[in-house]
Amino acid sequence: MDTGNNLTAVLYGINDIRLEQTPIEEPNDGEVLLQMACVGICGSDVHYLVNGRIGDFIVEKPMIIGHESSGIVAKLGKNVKNLKVGDRVAIEPGVPCRLCQFCKEGRYNLCREMIFCATPPIHGSLRRFYRHAADFCFKLPDHVSFEEGALMEPLAVGVHACKRANIGIGSKVLITGAGPIGLVTLLVAKAMGASMIVITDLIEQRLKVAEELGANKAIQLQREMKEEDTVKLIHAAFDGEPDKTIEASGAESCIRVAILATKAGGIAVLVGMGAPEVKIPLINALIREVDIRGVFRYANDYPDALALIASGKVNVKPLITHNFKMEQTVDAFDAAKSPTSGAIKVMIHCQ
Repeated sequence: MDTGNNLTAVLYGINDIRLEQTPIEEPNDGEVLLQMACVGICGSDVHYLVNGRIGDFIVEKPMIIGHESSGIVAKLGKNVKNLKVGDRVAIEPGVPCRLCQFCKEGRYNLCREMIFCATPPIHGSLRRFYRHAADFCFKLPDHVSFEEGALMEPLAVGVHACKRANIGIGSKVLITGAGPIGLVTLLVAKAMGASMIVITDLIEQRLKVAEELGANKAIQLQREMKEEDTVKLIHAAFDGEPDKTIEASGAESCIRVAILATKAGGIAVLVGMGAPEVKIPLINALIREVDIRGVFRYANDYPDALALIASGKVNVKPLITHNFKMEQTVDAFDAAKSPTSGAIKVMIHCQ
């Protein structure tokens, strides 16, 4: 273990990512120092790189990037009981206060004091050594790889979304958007017993992956399509109507379709984040009692995500399309942000 080397990926500003050495931090009480193994690039990381902000979260000073990650416990802080040195772990990147009403009710993703990796001004985990709260590290069984450990982060979003949609045996599920989150949601919905899953996207290659992962039908939409035609296409695919829709693109047109296509009394869950304000057919939703539910990250979903992977019910490996070494971080981000690279999930190997 080279304890002198802490190569770190620092985002300085728009399209300005630099690799540099940073100090290795000592774990505080209840924390562990991790020798990082894998870090996946998320859409939000790319968004910060390209735009310098997401809503009110603005990169105002250099920030270490990365939050989908796994590693090996290198050092224990005081009072750490759940882990030992050498344990391989997946890292849940958001650490709440544990004391507020939201935390006590188990909805800690809504905690106002949340410290979340690579959300300004909090530093992320794309470095050789990183310290994190021990109770937000989840021990990986021997047969689960570091890559799968890093992919537990997006998978947890899919788990949370499917729980919010009350997906169960026989659910007919529409997923709008076949990016990484749409695809993990597809995997989880299938594992939770959905009998029919239809997924939509503009990009043919993503839909092919969706079919390989078990979508019953994949519909390639065109930008100029009329809304009512899109809804008709979806209803024809189901030979009826979906009772649950999970919107994973953030596009206004898809949010509208998610509401309009869902059957009366059904649930539309909005995961994708786009413009801060969108125009939606609200009265249509009200008179048909379509529940509109938001999703923000996840809470208590990592154990379920791990169980899905460890049991083999969910296979996330096909999502990884590109692999890079830590030294190639700039190239890795170029692949992640390029529309022509065909990237679904780009994985950086830290050691």
